[in-house]
Amino acid sequence: MAVAPPEVLSEALAALVAALPDAVVVTDPARTEKYRRDRSQDPDAGTPLAVVRAEDAGQVQTAVRWAAEHRVPVVPRGAGTGLSGGASALDGGIVLSLERMTAVEVDTDCQVAVVEPGALNQAVKAAAAAEGLWYPPDPASYEICSIGGNIATNAGGLCCVKYGVTTDYVLGLDVVLADGTLVTLGGPRIKDVAGLPLLKLFVGSEGTLGIVTRAILRLEPAQVVGATMVAAFPTMTSAAQAVVAIRGRLRPSMLELMDQPSIRAVESFRPMGLDTDAGALLVAQSDAPGTACAAEVDAMRVACEAAGASDVFVTDDAEEGELFVRARRTVVPAVEPLGELMLEDVGVPVPRLPELVDAVAGIAARHDLLIPVVAHAGDGNTHPLIIVPRGDDDARLRALAAFDEIMDAAIALGGTITGEHGVGRTKKQALPAQLGDDVMALTRRVKDALDPSGILNPGAIL
Repeated sequence: MAVAPPEVLSEALAALVAALPDAVVVTDPARTEKYRRDRSQDPDAGTPLAVVRAEDAGQVQTAVRWAAEHRVPVVPRGAGTGLSGGASALDGGIVLSLERMTAVEVDTDCQVAVVEPGALNQAVKAAAAAEGLWYPPDPASYEICSIGGNIATNAGGLCCVKYGVTTDYVLGLDVVLADGTLVTLGGPRIKDVAGLPLLKLFVGSEGTLGIVTRAILRLEPAQVVGATMVAAFPTMTSAAQAVVAIRGRLRPSMLELMDQPSIRAVESFRPMGLDTDAGALLVAQSDAPGTACAAEVDAMRVACEAAGASDVFVTDDAEEGELFVRARRTVVPAVEPLGELMLEDVGVPVPRLPELVDAVAGIAARHDLLIPVVAHAGDGNTHPLIIVPRGDDDARLRALAAFDEIMDAAIALGGTITGEHGVGRTKKQALPAQLGDDVMALTRRVKDALDPSGILNPGAIL
């Protein structure tokens, strides 16, 4: 994409500053620095010309129209918790931050939440809960991630084995297109098949097709968790085999897996009394009604024991159960002190989960790396966390090779390079191997049709 010369952009930027309210456009390098990277800490992130901290859809349109006129790259950004470099700034571009757009309104009659993209997932959950409702998608970072980012990556989470991912709850979107046009797709309707399904095209598109300025999210009646089961296993393979057995018969509301390095990292970071001798822990929950809950948990217990579980613990105390869920959510911050992280997000069909965890263990051994693994096991979605000792250049090279090999292993098992974090910039080199030439060409045609100048998040996905 051809970009205007710096001296031309300098003059043009003054026009953008004048067109927007005071303090919306930030150009001071000291203040724009924090907008250069998301949580993936992409080492190749650029330096933006400016950060536009939009307060409403009209300001987003103004910024995008300016960018289209001057052929300036636009990188949309929410809370900056992304893990695939999807919000990495580009040299000479603008970062369009949606962090100030945080409104949340719950419509109890339609059972929907009308949400701006900067609202945190936790805020939507809280607003829904105040009305006796529930917003199910729950990334492990739900307390700090934004709805806009969740929509951009089609985020999942811990309860998605039963309740689905973000796209299953998006009923409507307002989207600013690459020329600044604002379109409204869908609405507060449970069923709506009028026209092409354009709404879903934007969910998971990582800001490459348009910028979401409002979302209508379907809500559910409040969830009541009946019981939590925690099973300890001698190995990750045996735990994964238990997952396969459980999912062959049941769909619990949660089925999460932690390996021994993850358990030990959490216990060191925030002691919770976890069994650090266990090779793996499986954390499962059931919200089945009445006596069906006890039957579901008992069936899971039997499956775990048959797979070789050394201990199975069951509680119907909600607070006690939440402690184990909190341990699972704590894994990433717990391993961060161990070194720089390269976070994977590969998934396979559930029956092939044991093969995937074995493959990751083999890759870790071959490259002499510590790679803790946690998983939304009920979905077959794993998060190998490649740890690079700080300042160890040789380990970084081995980690880069391991990163690619893990994606290759997932593809070879009929899986995916990303289940919920998105492709971003860190995984785009592996996408053709998963999708193939024809689908890549189709993807490019869609991108070119909606963003012919290529200004929307260039370098992400493609």
